[in-house]
Amino acid sequence: MTTGYNILKNNGTSLDAVEKAINAGILIVAAAGNRPEKRIQAPARYPGVIAAVGVDRNGDHAAISVSGPEAVLAAPAVDIVTTATGGGYQIGGGTSDATAIIAGVAALVRSKFPNLSAREVVHRMTATATDKGAPGRDDEYGYGIVNPVAALTADVPPLPSATPSDKPSIGAAPPPTGGRDKGNDALVAGLLIGGLLISAAAVGSVVAFRYASRRG
Repeated sequence: MTTGYNILKNNGTSLDAVEKAINAGILIVAAAGNRPEKRIQAPARYPGVIAAVGVDRNGDHAAISVSGPEAVLAAPAVDIVTTATGGGYQIGGGTSDATAIIAGVAALVRSKFPNLSAREVVHRMTATATDKGAPGRDDEYGYGIVNPVAALTADVPPLPSATPSDKPSIGAAPPPTGGRDKGNDALVAGLLIGGLLISAAAVGSVVAFRYASRRG
C-alpha cells in the first residue's frame, strides 16, 4: 500500500502544496494516523501542520491513535456518530474524526477572531486545550484535548511577535499560556479554505459538543 510518506518522498507536489498553504496563512489540520502505523504520518508530521491525535470516551489516549513528538492537539476518535455512504448515520472512529473536530474548532476561532494570524489561532487553541498526560506538550495528547468553548471565550494573551504574516510554526510553538484548566487515515489532510473551513466547523463542533454532552 502506498503511504503518505512515499507519495511525498517520490513526488513533492503534496509537500509543496502544504508549504504554499502555510506561507499564505492557511491552517492545515491532518490526521496523525491509526495503528498499526508506528509513527505520525505525513503530512501531519511536517512543520506548520496541526497533527491531530485521538482520545476515547474517557478522554484518555485512544488505542487506535498513533502518537509521536509531532502531536499538536487531541480530539475524540472513538464511537463518533457520523454520516454514512448512501445516507443515514453510522458509528466510526479514528484520527480522521479527530481531525474534523479540530478543524471545526479552528474554523470557529477564525470566524470569531478574523484578524488573528494563523499562528495566533494555533496559539489560542493550544493555550486553551485541556492538558492530559505529562504536564505541557506530550506525545499522546500534544498540547491537550481541544476545548471549543475555551478557545472561543478565554482571555489568551497574544504572542509577542505575532503579525498578520506569521506562520503557525507549530513545531516550535511556545508553551500554552492563558490560565485555563490543565487537567487513518493519514492521507486525509484538512485544508481549511473558504467553504471547507465553514463545513468543518459545522460538523466538527456538533460532534465535539455531542460527545461532551454524552460524557456529562
